[in-house]
Amino acid sequence: MFLSRLSLTTACLATLQPVLSQSTVENIAYVNPLIGASNGGNVFPGASLPYGMAKAVADTNSGSNQGGFTLDGSNVTGFSLMHDSGTGGSPSLGNFALFSYSSCANGDIDNCVFPKVSRAAFGSFDNTTVISEPGYFSITLDSGIQTEMSTTQHTSLFKFTFPSSGSNETDEQPIIFQDLTDLSDSRQDNGSIAVDPSTGRITGNGRFLPSFAQGSYVLYFCTDFSGADILDNGIYSNSRASTAVKNFTISRSINGYPLPGGAFNRFTSGSNPIYVRSATSFISSEQACAHAESEIPDFDLDTVRSNAQDQWQEKLSVFSIDSTGVDESLVTNFFSGVYRTMINPQNYTGENPLWSSDEPYFDSFYCLWDSFRSQIPFLTIIDPASVEEMLRSLIDTYVHLGWLPDCRMSLNKGYTQGGSNADNILADGYLKGLTAGIDWNLGYEAVVNDAENEPFDWCCEGRGGLDSWKALDYIPVQDFDYKGFGTMTRSISRTLEYSYNDYCISQIAGGLNNTADQEKYIETSGNWENLYKSDQTSYFANGTTTGYTGFFQPKFLNETWAFQDPLQCSNIDESGVACSLQNTGRETFESSIWEYSFFVPHNQAELIALFGGPSNFVSRLNFLHDQDITYIGNEPAFLTVYQYHYAGRPGLSAKRSHFYIPAFFAPTPDGLPGNDDSGAMGSFVAFSMLGLFPNPGQNVYLINPPYFPSVNITHPITGKTAIIRNVNFDPTYEAIYIQHATLDGKPYTNNWLDHSFFTEGKELVLTLGKNESTWGTHVADLPPSLSEYTGFNTTVVRRSAGIGQSVPRTYKSTFDTYNAGVGKL
Repeated sequence: MFLSRLSLTTACLATLQPVLSQSTVENIAYVNPLIGASNGGNVFPGASLPYGMAKAVADTNSGSNQGGFTLDGSNVTGFSLMHDSGTGGSPSLGNFALFSYSSCANGDIDNCVFPKVSRAAFGSFDNTTVISEPGYFSITLDSGIQTEMSTTQHTSLFKFTFPSSGSNETDEQPIIFQDLTDLSDSRQDNGSIAVDPSTGRITGNGRFLPSFAQGSYVLYFCTDFSGADILDNGIYSNSRASTAVKNFTISRSINGYPLPGGAFNRFTSGSNPIYVRSATSFISSEQACAHAESEIPDFDLDTVRSNAQDQWQEKLSVFSIDSTGVDESLVTNFFSGVYRTMINPQNYTGENPLWSSDEPYFDSFYCLWDSFRSQIPFLTIIDPASVEEMLRSLIDTYVHLGWLPDCRMSLNKGYTQGGSNADNILADGYLKGLTAGIDWNLGYEAVVNDAENEPFDWCCEGRGGLDSWKALDYIPVQDFDYKGFGTMTRSISRTLEYSYNDYCISQIAGGLNNTADQEKYIETSGNWENLYKSDQTSYFANGTTTGYTGFFQPKFLNETWAFQDPLQCSNIDESGVACSLQNTGRETFESSIWEYSFFVPHNQAELIALFGGPSNFVSRLNFLHDQDITYIGNEPAFLTVYQYHYAGRPGLSAKRSHFYIPAFFAPTPDGLPGNDDSGAMGSFVAFSMLGLFPNPGQNVYLINPPYFPSVNITHPITGKTAIIRNVNFDPTYEAIYIQHATLDGKPYTNNWLDHSFFTEGKELVLTLGKNESTWGTHVADLPPSLSEYTGFNTTVVRRSAGIGQSVPRTYKSTFDTYNAGVGKL
């Protein structure tokens, strides 16, 4: 039973009732895939395997149907086979939708309504009929037709159960049809479809457009039926059908909207359920048919559903949660967040027609700008084998296309939002010891290519403005770039992101003992500071000062300053300016200068010094959150919740975490603050409730108390179990401040851990209280930073991030004062 979002505001956190004792219920029972199915969450709430290509669900005609199904009062238009989850922009996939009627009036096939826009009138439903579980989805329309579905890797199985018929014989002639549509009505010319007159098998293909990428893709399908005898079949074009014609090719039409078309089977009776098995392939209809026949040979929905749920339970079983005293809504929130991290990206291995390779191929990286921050680092803990395959896929994409992708979907290059964020993801995996099948020398070649070579079309891969980057040490506003082309905006955010990309490259270089490159990229990782204007002020729209000075600002090619209001593109900006990939966009992407001011993940010590010391840093960070400048529904906000650790105030990170969860992340259909971005929001919730949060691209997890008495995480490869246990756990979440800690029984004061905690199965015990303590507040306790910490009241300790081989950067200096390994576990 859902709790309303209003009932979960921070004002009543202390009133949550402890309803759970320690439970042996399987983790899958706490997953609710419908979280985010309204209010712009855009999740895919249907049936899928982990990373599965087949994704079956009912599609609605909502204006927010990027994931297919919504719970916002919209009507069902069909049941389609493939989806993405949590995306923004245009709806993605949703191909080859099925629809059904109990009969056509008077037995006349033309009395059935075929076009998607028109048939939506027959797709109304009551929300209480919807059942959504991992690997299974069911809905009953107001027409009385129940549609259930489950999936294997490439194949979906549907079960249509029809209501009792009337007295007329024609009332017992149900029809099921399939059309050449997708969610965004993007089908191009010459879609084809055919139905076998004897078996009823429908095959076909269509060319469609990806939702956030260049190019197009061709998808094929193969559909079979079981459970009733076929009365007749045929095709339909627009609103007319024929039982005489069994195949045709359809034009897009001339008015910009794809002409409706498809094929149907009509059955002699609907007294028994009718099963529909439909598979897709990017290779051919024959391969789609082979998938269907091998993966679901006997139309047994119960077996398919059971197998799917077994796979989900296996993925979720890495966790063992002591939920004693914890409100069940929080347990649901946690496991549902974990679940959503494994919907995208999707494993299309064997389905890539673009090149021949023995390497895995993953698609629906949508987009790495979103997922590098917490989603893929989360999967590195709970499913490292799958992440290793993802990394191999990214590297193989570089081998065959010449560039690592930053955003990739439906076999196409998606639009790059900022830096070359595959660099961050590869560094994160490298530092955390992912190795199986990965050629790290080749991976390093790929990330260096991002840093050194500019693609002609840097809208969709690599980096732009590299001549200016190398000559000026920043990306200029109104850059002169004749070597490559992309949207000439985002000069500040690109400079900051390129700087961090280079730091991540330096980490891999250090691990490969390439010290020259390591030093080079550490040097360029400091380019962010060239856009810091120490006297820049900031004012609210009413002219009132924010009280803070010192912000990033754009610079021209001639090294003079331009200007952007530091609050433009923030959550409180009402100017209406463009802040995305528009040609008129600002110099920061989807975020303000105020928020981007904190995006120096590798050198928080230097940033703290620029801001005037730890007290001023904390004050500014508080202002960012308290004045609603940041928006927790977008990924740049994630790390800012936990950056108090770097200023020696880890307790404030815990306080912020408990402010945002569950107030903005509730286990309800409208419980997400923004679209889920392929599980990014789910990973933020899961990491936060787990009690650790990553600084992605580094071997660093910031420690916070879990939302449960204890959490066990069994590493899928080493088999070792890591334990985080709270002493004095308080289910009202008033006692959320760490007083002291032990690691494997020894006192531990660092406010961060590295990845060996998981691989070696260590035990972290946190003693909690109601007030902040001195735990984790001394300089020696702080997370790694490239420069030394200054301005604290304790002895400065230089420490380097990652694998203990990084070279600290004292600006324009090199290897002096290097102190390897300080702070390592």
